[in-house]
Amino acid sequence: MLEKTMSQTAAENPAAARPSGAGGKRKLRVGEVVSVNGSHALVMLDEDRPEIDRVHKPQLGAILAVDTGACIVLGLVSAMSVPAPTLDSTGKDLRLIELELIGEFTKPTAKAPARFRRGVSTYPTLNDEVQLAAREELAALFAANGSASVRIGIVKQDAAIPATVSINDLFSRHCAVLGTTGAGKSCAITLMLLAVLERYKNGHIVILDPHNEYSHSFGDRAVVFDTTNLTLPYWMLTFEELVEILYPGRVNCQEEIEILADLIPTAKKMNLSNSVSGIKLMAGARGDGGTITVDTPVPYRISELLTLIDKTLGSLDNTRTTAPYKRLRARLHGISQDARYGFMFGGLTVQDTMSDFLGQLFRIPVEGAPISIIELGGLPVEVAQVIVSVVTRLAFEFGLWSHGAAPLAIIVEDAHRYAPAQEGAGFGPTRKALIRIAKEGRKVGVSLWVASQRPTELDATILSQCNTIFAMRLANQADQEALRSAVPDASTSLLSCLPSLGLGEAIAVGEGVPLPTRIRFDALPREAVPRSLTASFTDGWSVDVDDKAFIARIVEQWRAQKMLIPEV
Repeated sequence: MLEKTMSQTAAENPAAARPSGAGGKRKLRVGEVVSVNGSHALVMLDEDRPEIDRVHKPQLGAILAVDTGACIVLGLVSAMSVPAPTLDSTGKDLRLIELELIGEFTKPTAKAPARFRRGVSTYPTLNDEVQLAAREELAALFAANGSASVRIGIVKQDAAIPATVSINDLFSRHCAVLGTTGAGKSCAITLMLLAVLERYKNGHIVILDPHNEYSHSFGDRAVVFDTTNLTLPYWMLTFEELVEILYPGRVNCQEEIEILADLIPTAKKMNLSNSVSGIKLMAGARGDGGTITVDTPVPYRISELLTLIDKTLGSLDNTRTTAPYKRLRARLHGISQDARYGFMFGGLTVQDTMSDFLGQLFRIPVEGAPISIIELGGLPVEVAQVIVSVVTRLAFEFGLWSHGAAPLAIIVEDAHRYAPAQEGAGFGPTRKALIRIAKEGRKVGVSLWVASQRPTELDATILSQCNTIFAMRLANQADQEALRSAVPDASTSLLSCLPSLGLGEAIAVGEGVPLPTRIRFDALPREAVPRSLTASFTDGWSVDVDDKAFIARIVEQWRAQKMLIPEV
């Protein structure tokens, strides 16, 4: 249960230390309770009063207060209506507001200050007066808990009240940022990460960037990787990942897969026997390498696999047909020569670089740059899927074997690409790795942030495990329904605002925020705004392309599989 005393925020905001009804400025009455049903109350509004200006009139998402005597109950405006409008312009219409009861302030005593807590212990009764929540109540409600929280924007109801997030809850219980294209998801993620890193400079954050838009947002605090400087050794792949690369869909290749499963452990043992660290590992594995499996992340050479295949082909006692061996040999040779996988198979030598690779990827030590950005834009889908799969799996296993000593955060843009809702869609290992982090990452110190414009296409398990959700503008009805199924019942009424949210606005719900509320994110500095590469048809069609080498350069990039992003 969330509990917060007024005195906790007194040092930062003196007004917040003075609870409503205890010497504070008298609040404005807006109506009275006419019905109470479980966690909901119905309020009949008073006639319009000149002292309540339009800005402070109750609106959807606003917080109102009901003094029940023992405490002050707070309610969220979830609906407004005039059930029987009159035709006479001078008539007095019956105006009703529906409230979701979200929590209460206890009244201060000589022994204890006022305290906010979720849930309601004393319900409003009929004819109880309903008032606008006082600024000091809102300030105490949304105030930061010292260094444990950071400001990310303002509360829409009152621009003087900062919107804050709890850092530990935001990261340990996962986070989702959802909204249609152009709603401001990337800016929101950048803003929150910058706010956290201002206070905690030694984070370990990996951003998987499918649009190459974050590279300049963090300046010197980020190291950017793409396929020109990223070396991801193939021997770090699990057997399942390697098979998915060699045989997507696994159609008519069962014999080759079985052969590969037999040969890889042998190739690993051959390579280990030639190194000091390998001999030590073999000695710890009962002396015969018995624990060296097809998934053990130790180096081996593709050339050793090919040699083993050739030996088997030349063996007289080989009872299998030679065709699957020849097909496997051709496939291994082909993938090792494929320019798209040069970052994985292109090394001339094979060395045990796992420690160095993990240190660079997860920024250990930080050395002033706590963020790794892996640019996936322009890569073939299957290549990007492999990178996401390996990085997310390594993150979880690193957290597991380090017992969470260096907590990691993985930010996945366009998460529906990598963990689709449909069971058989996408790259299987990637989906499994993301689901595993969503389910078990909290225990091993691995946080998952997902961003998506299509919640309905994102795996429901992952979305349900994100205990903090920032829902930005969403117009699609199916996406809204998918989101409603993932948030607590007490927050669903706020989601009716989703289609009409402005740029940079969000409905924030979950463990990372004090209460479900509508917020507006702070503006980013111009230099930190993620880069959007939306093509301009009007600019492109205004002039002719008279450079004869234009297409030749494109063909050259195409063949080399190297995407050059123009400067914007």
